[in-house]
Amino acid sequence: MNGTLNGLKVIELAAIGPVPFAAMIMADMGAEIIRIDRIPVISSDGNASPSFENRGRISISMDLKHPASIDALLRLIDTADVLLEGFRPGVMEKLGLGPEVCLARNPGLVFGRMTGWGQTGPLAHSAGHDINYIALTGALHAMGWPDRPPAPPLNLVGDYGGGAMLLLVGVLAALQERQRSGQGQVIDAAMTDGSALLMSPFYSMAAQGQWQDRRGANFLDGGAHFYGAYECADSRFIAIGSIEPQFYRLLLQMCGLDVPEFEDQLNAATWPRLREQLSVLFKTKTRAEWSELMEGSDVCFAPVLSMTEAPEHPHNRARQTFINVNGTPQPAPAPRFSRTPSKASAEIPMVGQHSIQALSNVGISAQEIERLVAQGAVYVSTAPVRN
Repeated sequence: MNGTLNGLKVIELAAIGPVPFAAMIMADMGAEIIRIDRIPVISSDGNASPSFENRGRISISMDLKHPASIDALLRLIDTADVLLEGFRPGVMEKLGLGPEVCLARNPGLVFGRMTGWGQTGPLAHSAGHDINYIALTGALHAMGWPDRPPAPPLNLVGDYGGGAMLLLVGVLAALQERQRSGQGQVIDAAMTDGSALLMSPFYSMAAQGQWQDRRGANFLDGGAHFYGAYECADSRFIAIGSIEPQFYRLLLQMCGLDVPEFEDQLNAATWPRLREQLSVLFKTKTRAEWSELMEGSDVCFAPVLSMTEAPEHPHNRARQTFINVNGTPQPAPAPRFSRTPSKASAEIPMVGQHSIQALSNVGISAQEIERLVAQGAVYVSTAPVRN
């Protein structure tokens, strides 16, 4: 595959959330991703996950508590450009796979570490999930309605925006720097750091007195009547984002609102009343009727689509924002490249599907592999390959 990362070799230690998502993007871009999977509990079926995030991998299944597996894995790491891991701090060191060991053997290695709390700090060794990490950074506090608890934004902000994407930025920046220095380095990517970074514009506005530290009181958090979602006559929803004055005027025009109070767009004291009036207005038509009136205009309008509806929207179909792989619609790789397009692999490997092939490629003999399998250090899938 001639993607932007063609020729890059990445070792991914199986994890959940941001690590496989980051590896999926790199695989879509053409990198060779060798995932080190745990030995499955039910060995007869390979225990494979059909998640889209696992596409485009080579899978080796190992017991990392077995010394022989560690030796084999180090030989794989010796030939890699990047290592991605998502264990709690100190686990890789206890396994004998810490940065000092790996970089001593492979000085050019980019060692990407993904955690929630980071490698250091009082909470570094505590368990947590996306909602905890974004709670600590002010992000969760800012989301939702003022008379209800904060609303979790799925796990987009911590796991994927502040986690996987910042891990990717760090890894790609380190690879760029390696071209000058010839040296690898360690990336400490923490979801707390990443979600705090994503909040930079809002901390900036707060510092300038342009953002109130409470939900539903600001122009981007649902407080303003001209930026938010509204229910329609058919119980579906539309989204309005008419921030700029010219777009706001067009909104009023298309809604037939010739009411003086609406003219003072930025008077926050009137926002709750104006939102209520718009709520009543938007319930007079169905979502389809509002879409016919406003979609494609400069109102900054969109229907709120379900995950079932989104792939069928004409804009998404025209751009092939969603693709069909093995009969299943899924988001297409992004961003788009003019010369070296990314591609979503149709293959999701069974756990241990490539154990023999991948270990052979780094000089481990058939006899050694057979011994590793007999010792329970390595697992080889015998399940039918699933495409």
